[in-house]
Amino acid sequence: MRPEADRGGLLTPSGVAAVLFDMDGTLVDSDASVKRAWAGWCGEYGVAVAVPDGFVRGSSAAEGIRRIFPELGAESLAERVTRFLELECADVTDVVPMPGALALLRQLGMLGIPWAIVTSAERPLAALRLAAAGLVAETVVTIDDVAACKPDPEGYLVAAQALEVEISRCLVVEDSVPGVAAGRAAGATVASLRGVASDVPLRDLFHLAELLPAPANRADGVRSDR
Repeated sequence: MRPEADRGGLLTPSGVAAVLFDMDGTLVDSDASVKRAWAGWCGEYGVAVAVPDGFVRGSSAAEGIRRIFPELGAESLAERVTRFLELECADVTDVVPMPGALALLRQLGMLGIPWAIVTSAERPLAALRLAAAGLVAETVVTIDDVAACKPDPEGYLVAAQALEVEISRCLVVEDSVPGVAAGRAAGATVASLRGVASDVPLRDLFHLAELLPAPANRADGVRSDR
């Protein structure tokens, strides 16, 4: 049974067996850091800073760089990707939890609902950003763990398997078109931020917390990290 919205807009409590989150722009606000990394990288490689803005969200760095330099060979592409990763890892200033993230994760813990992260970031970068944001995740699937990144569903399928939950009973939370496509292709119900179309559009993560059942031992809501 897929977790679906009922007539009042609430997620069916019995349907949500696990939540699979994207990282950047979903659980972690890394926008400023990403922009600085792209600006530095573009300066080094003679690219107009505005070029990457239209397609980087939800895509891997390699995909973005390949679109800028479509004729690159594998070795040159790898060199540029490595340099971009170095710039990202060197700057996690201003990386913080997204609004509502801490409260939502506490709520999931109290409800006993497992969760995981599925990101197009490399594992070293994911570790740095999660640490900077003060988030601890037991299950993190990165681009290093899959053969194909979003919109391919592999990452979400791997995460569901790691949590030992059927993907059809997982709720994927995303903020990009490739991410939503990946969640849907995997067979999950998908909720989304930033106005991206999905099964369950969200204002923010506080909104998702309101759609899930309230913990029995918590009567004062879940907004303590505002």
